[in-house]
Amino acid sequence: MEIPFNASPAQTLGIEVELNLVDPSTRALRNASHELIAALGRGFPGGEHPKIKHELLQCTVEVITGICDTPAEARRDLQASIDTVASAAADRGLALICSGTHPFTHWQDLEVSPDDRYRQLIEVIGWPARRMAICGIHYHVGVPSAEHAISLLQPLAYHLPLFVALSGSSPYWNGRDTNMASARTKIFEGLPTAGLPPQLNDWADFEQFMTTLLQAKVIATIREVWWDVRPHPNFGTVELRMCDGMTNLTEVTALGALAQCLVTDLTARIDRGEATPQPREWVLRENKWLAARHGIDTSLIVDDDGTRVPVADLVTSLVDELRPTAERLGCLSELEQVLDMVQLGPSYQRQRSVLAGGGSHSDVVDLLIAEFAQGAPLR
Repeated sequence: MEIPFNASPAQTLGIEVELNLVDPSTRALRNASHELIAALGRGFPGGEHPKIKHELLQCTVEVITGICDTPAEARRDLQASIDTVASAAADRGLALICSGTHPFTHWQDLEVSPDDRYRQLIEVIGWPARRMAICGIHYHVGVPSAEHAISLLQPLAYHLPLFVALSGSSPYWNGRDTNMASARTKIFEGLPTAGLPPQLNDWADFEQFMTTLLQAKVIATIREVWWDVRPHPNFGTVELRMCDGMTNLTEVTALGALAQCLVTDLTARIDRGEATPQPREWVLRENKWLAARHGIDTSLIVDDDGTRVPVADLVTSLVDELRPTAERLGCLSELEQVLDMVQLGPSYQRQRSVLAGGGSHSDVVDLLIAEFAQGAPLR
């Protein structure tokens, strides 16, 4: 089966943000997205807002950007849609948060969105899909060809643990501390086609992979292959899907800059015939686990000898390496905010500090509400 790839003329950026609706009085998630999204869709073709979408569960709203040239433009695009959702939510007595998991709401209390696609997904996959009470951030970066998209998968996967560590915001699950920085990472891996991308030699391999699964009827569409990094043929992008929901737009934008700069730099290296990281599968798997378990409070394997380097040092080195690219793309200030994330610490640390200071899981939700409303982490 041939799968056409709509190549992008430039390394453009698109961002998808999954939000949760919470009751500010109980701090629990609310099953209210269906009516809210329907109301916001009135007046648009098909009754659907072009940038505000349903997700699997009725506690979740997805907000997407258009095609943007810079992270700053993407932030403005997201903010406009978020303001629309926030206003509609406030009218219904609701607030917004964005984190990998909710601190205490049980997934059994959440309702599936009334959409045939989601109901079929639950029917086919069962419990692993039904418990997906999680939120993530997805970054799309334009690439010039299908072969570039394949060549980028392994180099991007090499850097994947840094995104996991920096975005970690899911230490709690069903009211318990998981001892993870990103419990969402392991929850999402429960889906049958989720996780690290396979080793593919070229676009023909990608087409054969999809053909096999489609003809075997184990997937209905290529959208049901949920790798951490994957080509998106319709958009002409590579999609980085490994990040937890981040509690504020400042951090969402910072990792958007990191994603755009990284894809741009790696694409240029491929075009020059230079070597790019080609990590061994077992190193990738172990590093992803270390990042999900410990966040930035760990070190990652960097060679076959088992040498480990602290996450903070790896992030600093990567930002330094990407500065010239960021200057060309006009996003240096956003890229340097990644270093602020290291200095301040990711959300999983801030959430745990609430309980360490004598607070409750409800107080953690209050922190999440405040950070999202402020658009920046609370220091």
